[in-house]
Amino acid sequence: MSGMSRRNVLSLAAAGAATVAADSLFGVSPVAAFDHHHKKAGFELPPLPYAYDALQKSIDEQTMHIHHDKHHQGYVNKLNAAVEGMPELQKHSVEDLLRNIDQVPKKIRQDVINNGGGHANHTLFWEVMGPNGGGEPTGKLGQAIKKQFKSFSNFRDEFASNAGSVFGSGWGWLIVDDGKLKIVKTSNQDSPLLKGKTPLLGLDVWEHAYYLKYQNRRPDYIQAWFNVVNWENVGKRYEQA
Repeated sequence: MSGMSRRNVLSLAAAGAATVAADSLFGVSPVAAFDHHHKKAGFELPPLPYAYDALQKSIDEQTMHIHHDKHHQGYVNKLNAAVEGMPELQKHSVEDLLRNIDQVPKKIRQDVINNGGGHANHTLFWEVMGPNGGGEPTGKLGQAIKKQFKSFSNFRDEFASNAGSVFGSGWGWLIVDDGKLKIVKTSNQDSPLLKGKTPLLGLDVWEHAYYLKYQNRRPDYIQAWFNVVNWENVGKRYEQA
């Protein structure tokens, strides 16, 4: 066998089979797995989709720098440390890892819950805000909110109350659960993905998200945050759910 020994061929074949087997654990078909194997190994901090001072009317520039560059980066760094030397995990998206958390090795499972959750949650958080945000959702999402909560005002009040009631650190969420919109909350960096739910809108109510500007006035932060919600992006997430 020219250029490559039979042993090398068999080794490569075995490695490929093991990789496909790992993908199957996460519910990924061999065809879809092709895309996973072309993902750059490791996780990266996504850039903000707007300037650090773009949300000044609700969130100050210094908080945005600290929150994105320090806190979110810290979750990414710790997630990469947890999966170091595990290329079969590095090839998957963080969302895949969280949806299939039972398939993640037990010795690093809590690290992935904490830091993978922190990475996924913050990535969504940046994406559902914008300098031209605020107002009310339109289209299919707007209709679904009015159907489920009777009015946008009712939804907003319930969402604010839910997020404000988080004890200590956590998140307030609008999710899709079996095709139905629901408002829920999670502790720490737990993601709705862990329970098979699809997050559409997430509000970080850890103190690091608002303390420089609002101190202990979490309700004021929550009300101001509605002025920067990018409902267009949230609506796109709903249509893809």
